[in-house]
Formats: sequence, C-alpha cells, structure tokens
Amino acid sequence: MPSEVSTRDLLPEEAVRDGAHSGMDDVYGKPGHLIRRLQQMAVSIFARECEGFDITPVQYAALVALRDNPGIDATRIAVLVSMDRSTIGNVLERMEGKGFIERRANPTDRRVKLLNLSRRGAKLLGDCEAFVRIAQARMLDPLDAQERNQFTQYMRRILARQDQV
Repeated sequence: MPSEVSTRDLLPEEAVRDGAHSGMDDVYGKPGHLIRRLQQMAVSIFARECEGFDITPVQYAALVALRDNPGIDATRIAVLVSMDRSTIGNVLERMEGKGFIERRANPTDRRVKLLNLSRRGAKLLGDCEAFVRIAQARMLDPLDAQERNQFTQYMRRILARQDQV
C-alpha cells in the first residue's frame, strides 16, 4: 500500500528551503490545485520528450484526430480533442503553417474547410509516437501498473461525469 504524501512533499523546493509553506494544506489538499499542477507537469514532460518535433500536446491530439478521421472539419476536431472552436482554430492555423495539415473547401458547402494530414504531418506523427509513449509513462512513473490503470480510469470517470453536467 502506498504511503501518504504530505503537503511538504508537494511543495516546490524553494518554498521548503525558505520555510514559505505555512498554511498551504488548504491549497494542496484541493483537487483543483492538484489537477492544475498535474496538467503543468504533463505538458512539461511532453515538451521535454518531444522536444525535437516542434509539437504540442494539443497539436498531437489534433493530428491523431485527423489521422483517424480524415476529411473532418475544425468543429469536429474541437469536439474530439475537447477544445473550444476558437482555440482549435488557432492551433490548426499554426499546424497548417508548419505544413502538418492541409485544408480544402467542402464541395457541398464552400464555407466549411475539410482537413487532412499532410505527408509531413503523417511522418511527424509516426516519428514522435515512441516519444509520446515515453512521456505518458513518465507522467505516471510513481505508480505501479495497477495504480496507473486505476488512476486513468478515475480520470476518465470524472471527465465523463463532468461532460454530462
């Protein structure tokens, strides 16, 4: 059974060294704060592992969405990667600028642009996949295999419930 983690274990090294951690149990005991910290950690690990690929976690998710759903529009990608339409629009513009995706007008509605992976985007996705797997493993490194599975299932349950609200 894993041991309990104290607030002191969660604090940045400088806060412990400087003694600037009084009363932080109230913050470090809150799921929202911990989730935010985990998200920062996850992005940081992804960035380190995928450093040579010039790709962000959101861009990676969008590339996977396009790989698995060629010819979809930006609204559908936004839904698949759980982002708002304006944010994913900016992400897609950057990806198009990097040559990772291609846009073309929908033949039945010229206002809608259909998106596909470019050859460069498909190559990038293939090249970075092993590094993404390493990043995912590093994120859950402190947990054993059963705990990793449980943690992932707990996160999925929370997200599924929140999506219904």
